[in-house]
Amino acid sequence: MDERLSAFGRLLDIMDKLREECPWDKKQTMESLRNLTLEEAYELADSITENNLEDIKQELGDLLLHIVFYARIGSELNSFDIKDIIEFINEKLVYRHPHVFGDTKVADENEVKENWEHLKIRESKSRTVLSGVPVALPALIKANRIQDKVKGVGFDWEKKEQIWDKVMEELKELREEIHYEDRRKIESEFGDLFFSLVNAARLYDIDPETALEKTNRKFTKRFNYLESKTMAEGRSLKHMTLDEMNVIWEEAKKLDDDQP
Repeated sequence: MDERLSAFGRLLDIMDKLREECPWDKKQTMESLRNLTLEEAYELADSITENNLEDIKQELGDLLLHIVFYARIGSELNSFDIKDIIEFINEKLVYRHPHVFGDTKVADENEVKENWEHLKIRESKSRTVLSGVPVALPALIKANRIQDKVKGVGFDWEKKEQIWDKVMEELKELREEIHYEDRRKIESEFGDLFFSLVNAARLYDIDPETALEKTNRKFTKRFNYLESKTMAEGRSLKHMTLDEMNVIWEEAKKLDDDQP
């Protein structure tokens, strides 16, 4: 037997034994696993951002365990099992890749994505373009997915450079509402500005979530340097001026710049 199938079969056997004999595993439901699954997904995302291949391998294993766990619970409910899950994704992948498994011709990856969205809509008459965007997605990721999906049906800028006029328009409207101090309208204009910036990132093939997370990590690293150096000198940030802090901040930036 293929070693991969053998390893997967062993995982299924282990899951069965845990479900039957482990007090904790026996009590779990799909609802109780939900938040744990989200946590595992975010841990995998962290490992990917850090490009730590060993951690990626381990986190993928943890996520695979959750899939097998849900499949086991589904079989107990006489609803579905791991075979049903695998057969479903097999059929969906073949159906949505007619350029690989059929006679459809595509010029590039953009046509692949457009065909994908059209096929998804055709699968169900009641399905809309945006119905596949999970409500619970974080807002930044959701904005990117919304824009990516509508692009798949042709709702997009003719030239990506056009987005900058929209960004500047939204910034101007935000500044006007800030002048009038209407909190509700200010919030709305901030949202419009963020949405247009996410759109700009997509048009330039930049994932906004990844870009922002890298900036978060960069800021955290530099601030930690500022804080640790200040403490080592027996000083407190609360008693320092912004100019004094900026001197150390620039040191932190230079250290980043000097790294390969």
